[in-house]
Amino acid sequence: MRDKLALLRIFCTAAELRHFKDSATKLAISPQAVTRAVQQLEQLTGELLFHRNTRQIRLTQFGQQFYQDCRQQLAQLEQLLSPRAASNELSGEIRLAAPAAMRSILAPLLIEFAQLHPHIGLDLRLSDQHSAVVDEQIDLGIRAGLLRDQSFVAVPLSEVALWLVASPNYLKQFGQPATLDDLAQHQQVSMLDNATGKPWIWFFKDGATYQPRKVRYLVNDAEQELAAATAGLGLAQVADFLAAPQIKLGALVRLLKHHEPTPWPLSLYRPQRGPVSARVRLLFDFLRKRLSV
Repeated sequence: MRDKLALLRIFCTAAELRHFKDSATKLAISPQAVTRAVQQLEQLTGELLFHRNTRQIRLTQFGQQFYQDCRQQLAQLEQLLSPRAASNELSGEIRLAAPAAMRSILAPLLIEFAQLHPHIGLDLRLSDQHSAVVDEQIDLGIRAGLLRDQSFVAVPLSEVALWLVASPNYLKQFGQPATLDDLAQHQQVSMLDNATGKPWIWFFKDGATYQPRKVRYLVNDAEQELAAATAGLGLAQVADFLAAPQIKLGALVRLLKHHEPTPWPLSLYRPQRGPVSARVRLLFDFLRKRLSV
């Protein structure tokens, strides 16, 4: 197919310039290559394409129609295979994966982006589980923690700290934990890890962890986890950006600060290296600018 396309391009150039030698110069090939290309096309079509003599060439009646058809088809092919013009690129769909915990942060930003670019469709996949980026055909993603896949193109946005919290009413009734060992004596609110079917492990300083066991309220949504902790159902470990507003209001208390783990990086990533459409790059740059600290 590639060879036949090359024949058609040579033919169109010859038809426009009406001279094999000039066509060869423009295409940086030999005049003999132009002649052979025309002859091959004549064999393939079974028709004479040019009337030619020692001084000039002229399209046959069939050749004139064939040239019009070739020029139209080649123009469509060039448009299909070439990077699209920016005005045409700002359309289509972008699929974004992000933690469900970021719903309240992302929602106004993505609505703003959609209003700025009415021809771009957004498909937002919110989950606190890691997305299967290939199977789900993810264009962009946001993830807290280390990105283990080295093929991802990623930029750091900020950091996410994990805070142990509880409501004042809960602490008034059950007291505050003073050490990590005290956690086993308290009721807990936790997120479900779908991969294991167990509550997510809590992380602390110097690699220490705790597996919640006295779980009174198990959920698969970070905002529901926060709501349960605020309602006094137990201790919870949540992202700082979720807990901070409730702490400011006095609805939650931050516990065991000296045991908090090192904050996790929050990254914006593209799953694949290589060419990227203008619409995807536009959203990538928009989110990087608006979410970077």
